[in-house]
Amino acid sequence: MHDAVIGERLGLPSVSVMTTQFISAAELMSRVLGAEDHRFVVIEHPISSASNETLGDRARQAAAESAAILTGV
Repeated sequence: MHDAVIGERLGLPSVSVMTTQFISAAELMSRVLGAEDHRFVVIEHPISSASNETLGDRARQAAAESAAILTGV
């Protein structure tokens, strides 16, 4: 979250990806950083025990949502 917010401030298109377990923390961090409007992608938790197929599905979802955020769609 921090890196994406700083990247955005530097003019670098950036996206954060969080799992469902960390939505509250991500919202808090964006407020603390003064970036309440920072949009982020949310994928299902957990990832450490997910199968390769499940991780691939989540990665494709995150990539599509990230592209939408970055292009303003």
